[in-house]
Amino acid sequence: MSQSAPDPTPRQTDDARPESGAPLPAAAKQAAWPQRVDVGERQVAYTVTVDAPADELWALLANPHRHHEIDGSGTVKQRVTGPHRLTAGDRFRVAMRKYGLPYTMALTCTASDEGRLVEWAHPGGHRWRWEFEPVDATRTQVTEIFDYSWARPVVGTVFERLRLDRENAHGIQASLTRLAARHL
Repeated sequence: MSQSAPDPTPRQTDDARPESGAPLPAAAKQAAWPQRVDVGERQVAYTVTVDAPADELWALLANPHRHHEIDGSGTVKQRVTGPHRLTAGDRFRVAMRKYGLPYTMALTCTASDEGRLVEWAHPGGHRWRWEFEPVDATRTQVTEIFDYSWARPVVGTVFERLRLDRENAHGIQASLTRLAARHL
């Protein structure tokens, strides 16, 4: 009985290589990685190109009842009260969960331009903004911004000391990756 030589690169439980050992197709489509964008002090922003028209992406993010589908932080839940299409001045409430604690956020839409941007403010003053810039008819440059420059200076300092700016950066990257992956 012959014995086969041991695999020189043993598999790990999280190894993504195909079991057959066959290479993945070189042309396999995948989402691009979000890239950091410098938009100013006390703002965290990342951008990615998504294979979908700007109007379609805006419609998804301008509907707070669908935010949980994209949220990469794991904090946004399904229960929402308020409009299904945000316009400036609209108020809505979103069920959230962070550090195992459930709570509800009362938010106000501060800007909405169909196919271009949607933004809402938290009671603490910080804002979340999504911008949609058409690349062509079927692709859009999407930028998500956590903007705490609107918050009182002491609130911004607390965000930084608790590293919430960094935590939100990870959530933004995950949200943009989820959004792009929906349109592969």
